[in-house]
Amino acid sequence: MKLTDWIVLLAVILIAIAFFCARRPGAWSRNTRSRQMKGTRLLLQAACSLWAASLIVAQGFFSVDGFAGLRPAPIEALAGGAVLLACGCYWSIRGTRLLKPRRIFAGC
Repeated sequence: MKLTDWIVLLAVILIAIAFFCARRPGAWSRNTRSRQMKGTRLLLQAACSLWAASLIVAQGFFSVDGFAGLRPAPIEALAGGAVLLACGCYWSIRGTRLLKPRRIFAGC
């Protein structure tokens, strides 16, 4: 895939996340609104991180030239992709937890 295709894919993913997380009833408290914004931000970060990890791995392993003629070693591409994948998974889990409504009586 060309870099333009990768950028279009990222734009579609970010727009979809922003669309599905854009629920904002006017009766929400400031705390709930803050949680929604932080959760949406974390999901956007996770999408960018997973996109970057897949781009690094795809360009590191499957491209002939790499970026600007530079080709990283396979272990470097795999390590960079693994770090970004771990960050993306962590941010995704934290973001979905923040988007869930708070339980009033957690002990019941």
